[in-house]
Amino acid sequence: MLTAIRKVLSASLSALIGVEMTIQINRQSVSVSSIKKIQELSGENVKVCMQCSTCTGMCPMTVEMECSPRQVMHMAQFGMEARLLAMNTHWKCASCHACTVKCPRGIDIARVMEALRQIELRTSRDQVVLAEIPRADIMEMPQIAMVAAFRKLTS
Repeated sequence: MLTAIRKVLSASLSALIGVEMTIQINRQSVSVSSIKKIQELSGENVKVCMQCSTCTGMCPMTVEMECSPRQVMHMAQFGMEARLLAMNTHWKCASCHACTVKCPRGIDIARVMEALRQIELRTSRDQVVLAEIPRADIMEMPQIAMVAAFRKLTS
């Protein structure tokens, strides 16, 4: 009975958000080197996250993300770097630190998201191309905003 309920809930959730979030955990899927890399770059111990979902409740960008901050932390705990980088979640994070302020474990989730952005940028895949930005937008935007965006979104 419990298995049937889980299947219905999983199917309903997948249909609702449009993303299949089933995660198989085994020796092959857990990457200790990826966990260490994320922790080293962020300075945060992702293993202490207790999956309470407070971060997701506080995040103003959750509706724009492919998966919630709680799901990001869950995948980070198992070193699922490739799966994390395949999603847009770390790019949608506004780094507002609302998640950090309310986290009962004091984890700076925005720093974990920044670490994921850094890992992806190290692969030399830019998220923004200057030639694709309309000239009128460039002229209208504050220079400091342009500099910050290019530092954050290009390698």
